[in-house]
Amino acid sequence: MKKTISIIGGGSASLFLAAFLDIEKFEITIYEKNKTAGRKFLVAGKGGFNLTHSAPILELTKQYTPNDFLKDSLVSFTNDDFRDWLKTIGIPTYIGSSKRVYPKEGIKPITVLNTLLNHLRGKGIIFKYEHTFSGWNAEDNLIVNDKIISSDYSVFALGGKSWKITGSDGSWLEKFQKKGVKTAPFEASNCAFHVDWKSEFISQNEGNPLKNIAIYCSGKMQKGEAVITKFGLEGNAIYGLSPYIREQLKTHKKAIIYIDFKPTLTSESVAIKMVNSTFKNTTQVLKKELKLSNSQVQLLKIHLSKEVYLNSELLSKQIKRFPLEIMALGSLDAAISTVGGIDLNAVDANYQLHKITNQFCIGEMLNWDAPTGGYLLQACASSGIYLAKYLNKK
Repeated sequence: MKKTISIIGGGSASLFLAAFLDIEKFEITIYEKNKTAGRKFLVAGKGGFNLTHSAPILELTKQYTPNDFLKDSLVSFTNDDFRDWLKTIGIPTYIGSSKRVYPKEGIKPITVLNTLLNHLRGKGIIFKYEHTFSGWNAEDNLIVNDKIISSDYSVFALGGKSWKITGSDGSWLEKFQKKGVKTAPFEASNCAFHVDWKSEFISQNEGNPLKNIAIYCSGKMQKGEAVITKFGLEGNAIYGLSPYIREQLKTHKKAIIYIDFKPTLTSESVAIKMVNSTFKNTTQVLKKELKLSNSQVQLLKIHLSKEVYLNSELLSKQIKRFPLEIMALGSLDAAISTVGGIDLNAVDANYQLHKITNQFCIGEMLNWDAPTGGYLLQACASSGIYLAKYLNKK
């Protein structure tokens, strides 16, 4: 007789878990409170659908905070394994210039999701929509739509607290707290960061990108692009620094980042180019010789004193290490992802809750962090599949 597995939540982690569970051993049911599965999966695809990242696997594992918690799962089901498996179900992929992995051109996020859902239905996975988890009874059985669900194994894949329009509202946290499971408050990650721009700067530069830059915080560096917004800064050049910015904000009520506008040049090279330039006007030197954008030049000009701006040696140092104060995180709901949720010490190496035998937590509901660029989805897939392999052996 088959054992039963109840999966609470119909997001990415649960779908990949179900795809790898042994249907000869288990009867598998996914309970989703929305009318459809994978809503956040679709929203994530609107900004460029990164399935994973093509970095060598050991390099990829270092992108997570903490970088040891997910390592076994990531190594067990790597980014290459992910691409190979997607191809077997009809989703070929390619590596973009940023080394991110995308579905083959022309394949939309909805096609990827439907392909995955059809694959699961073909395996006999049962979906029950508009079914909401509300807690446990005295015997630790799940309560879903006010009914008792008795299962051999239960898996929670309830997501974080961003994009609540998709159902990812974090309302489950209180239920786990009442159960005695150690948790952490939700915080925004991969979000906008508040900068108190000077009015004359933001009125002219809102929406403009700062391209080909590097940003430093607490000794960590992230290359890429950041977009100037009325609120502050957002983009891949700052998203990966979320853990370090959050830590500084907690400790000091503000955070300092440093922008390198010319990461391909040393300070000495910048200074030499400026001194040897045939252009006499400092602004022309920055634009023509160093190829800085209008926004980059204005940021330097407005925030620096006239003495520093007109001194080649001092200005070259600012170009390589321009300080900017971060005042706050953006809102939880608008964040791409969140940290917080289930404390990592509340689960064992196979994601089983210490408080409740045969009940597990996977995906973003656990308190780990990762930048955008495919790392989030890869972790959801790897953790789900790691748990599937473990359960298949039981």
